[in-house]
Amino acid sequence: MANGYSAVVVAMVVVIVVAAVVGVPAAEGAAAFACDKRNVGTRNMGFCKESLGIEERVKDLIGRLTLGEKIRLLVNNAIAVPRLGIRGYEWWSEALHGVSNVGPGTKFGGPFPGATSFPQVITTAASFNQSLWLEIGRVVSDEARAMYNGGTAGLTYWSPNVNIFRDPRWGRGQETPGEDPILAAKYAANYVQGLQGNAGRRRLKVAACCKHYTAYDLDNWNGVDRYHFNAKVSKQDLEDTYNVPFKACVVEGKVASVMCSYNQVNGKPTCADPDLLKNTIRGAWGLDGYIVSDCDSVGVLYDSQHFTPTPEEAAASTIKAGLDLDCGPFLAVHTATAVGRGLLKEIDLNNALTNLLSVQMRLGMFDGEPAAQPYGNLGPKDVCTPAHKHLALEAARQGIVLLQNRGGALPLSPTRHRTVAVIGPNSDATVTMIGNYAGVACEYTTPLQGISKYVKTIHAKGCANVACVGDQLIGEAEAAARVADAAVVVVGLDQSIEAEARDRNGVLLPGKQEELVKRVGWACKGPTVVVLMSGGPIDVSFAKNDGKISGILWVGYPGQAGGAAIADVLFGATNPGGKLPMTWYPQSYLAKVPMTNMGLRPDPSTGYPGRTYRFYKGPVVFPFGFGLSYSKFSHSIAEAPTKISLPLSSLSPNSSAAVKVSHTDCASVSDLPIQVDVKNTGTVDGSHTILVFSTAPNPIWSPEKHLIGFEKVHLMAGSQKRVRIGIHVCDHLSRVDEFGTRRIPTGEHKLHIGDLTHSISLHADLQDIKF
Repeated sequence: MANGYSAVVVAMVVVIVVAAVVGVPAAEGAAAFACDKRNVGTRNMGFCKESLGIEERVKDLIGRLTLGEKIRLLVNNAIAVPRLGIRGYEWWSEALHGVSNVGPGTKFGGPFPGATSFPQVITTAASFNQSLWLEIGRVVSDEARAMYNGGTAGLTYWSPNVNIFRDPRWGRGQETPGEDPILAAKYAANYVQGLQGNAGRRRLKVAACCKHYTAYDLDNWNGVDRYHFNAKVSKQDLEDTYNVPFKACVVEGKVASVMCSYNQVNGKPTCADPDLLKNTIRGAWGLDGYIVSDCDSVGVLYDSQHFTPTPEEAAASTIKAGLDLDCGPFLAVHTATAVGRGLLKEIDLNNALTNLLSVQMRLGMFDGEPAAQPYGNLGPKDVCTPAHKHLALEAARQGIVLLQNRGGALPLSPTRHRTVAVIGPNSDATVTMIGNYAGVACEYTTPLQGISKYVKTIHAKGCANVACVGDQLIGEAEAAARVADAAVVVVGLDQSIEAEARDRNGVLLPGKQEELVKRVGWACKGPTVVVLMSGGPIDVSFAKNDGKISGILWVGYPGQAGGAAIADVLFGATNPGGKLPMTWYPQSYLAKVPMTNMGLRPDPSTGYPGRTYRFYKGPVVFPFGFGLSYSKFSHSIAEAPTKISLPLSSLSPNSSAAVKVSHTDCASVSDLPIQVDVKNTGTVDGSHTILVFSTAPNPIWSPEKHLIGFEKVHLMAGSQKRVRIGIHVCDHLSRVDEFGTRRIPTGEHKLHIGDLTHSISLHADLQDIKF
């Protein structure tokens, strides 16, 4: 999403919105958005009658609006309609990992000075803990509702970002749940359900939005930016990778909104492609909600991509394709002319408004005073609570990944390592820890502060900032390490290196950071631990291979409590259990993969090596799913089928080799009864993630290895638990062919659980065909 409008756009806004009432309600707290019960003139209108169905209420309201009013309700800063008692509304708010003030819909101050800032998404994804994602969403929506009740926030949040983290250089990879479509899908569905509350019901706590649809994962690289990029994507990759988390958002999460992206996909802007919007999101997947553009992207497809000859045609093409709301002023400026020229009909606007107003109705915005509604009791007391702060700490702990522990040097001991040198440009970080699309945190615990609660510390930054352009401060860091019992070097990246509109050129540590780590390692007489703070992966092969470096931790951007979580792991109060949600490639990999190549599968004819663990088989620094523990865990399969009969609903050619999912009676197929016994064979209590991968009988057009399920389990030392993994044949054992058709290969499927392999023979039952 763009951070603000261009100068041209600002000028447009001044022209058309000079007298409009926009933004969130003033801080009068419980004032009604609409249908104030004290307003005699409107309280008996049909759209204010809660006894009527939402469809009937929306139809009544649309029937009372003028054409001009309808048009000015199709943009993010929707106008007030005073004659109907309706306030102006700002649709754009953000809640990626906590209530954020990035969008204009949310303001901090007064009784709401901040909100709980959870770890960046890539960090919480590393927990592989679905219940954690659900609970974070629930807490964020509590705080969002509280701020809405206080008049300082909206109820429509353009989060989460569920794009696939395809390329390690992408500046916004930090916002995503990683490179695997199943992981991203499960994160998306759980976080959305947490935000929206009461999954499956029409009433909404807040309205979430999954973005950026689709195949959006390049911001600004080598002269190519997101506003001009045409992502050339095969039907196969679109179906089995890029669209998977978006489908989960809609089908499983019941998300209230989807955002289309800036880029084109195969020559068409996503916000003007009826196949992507009207046919897929709303048609095939059944979106019950609205579709919004990324900010200014309607203007971008006309001004930058020159998709249509006139602005009126651009406005018409997006609305007719299925777009309901424009983040930006373009539709407000050009829609009336489009209607006048016959490019659009008023019914097209009514359809878009129906989707928008229905969501506002489901949020209770037309039910009078917030205090009288569900969640109306939430207020300042429910923001930054001790429980919420503790959840932020626990999320950070669960997302930390132990990448190396040479000789069992970790955890550190406060009795043996009484003085610790805390070094590095991120050693006393605050704002850096919360990443992008963050708000104002309740408070911060820096790494230095966290470690200082355990032992005496000596602090030396070693670099002025993460750019680390000089070595002037490294001598001071060496001196600190020389007199300490251990050294913790907190290095990595921040938003000056990776961010929206800022992709990286490489994956090495910036500037002199590598030199800093090496020199501290040689100076310190005790263990040296490298703590990496970043969203994207970093090639730290030098540290991995350096005998003087005892431990490596990746902490992502760990949120407001990040320093406490880091210290808890370093000193063993927490046993790390995080797993990498993305592959860590060597720097040499980048020379073979331009960011503009969207292909996931390797191409031997050109030397293109493929992307992500599913298709790339070359050398890595650390693989997807990797993460160590202070304990050890073993697996054994307690229950799993060896044969599966797949009932067919119709006969298709080659059904003996691979059955189309559309020809399978998926509703009658139960989840596979996969049960795994997990034992903590070590001496330390800890959490463990069971990752279940699958290999299909014919890997020609499918991934050789593909994540199909995962579960998080906590085990006391020496204890054992039986864990059920939900695997569905149609969802998890199917693969996508080169035409984008999802099929279930018959034959021997292999499940991989840790170092175990289990074979399942799957065959199509032709006797069950229904004629």
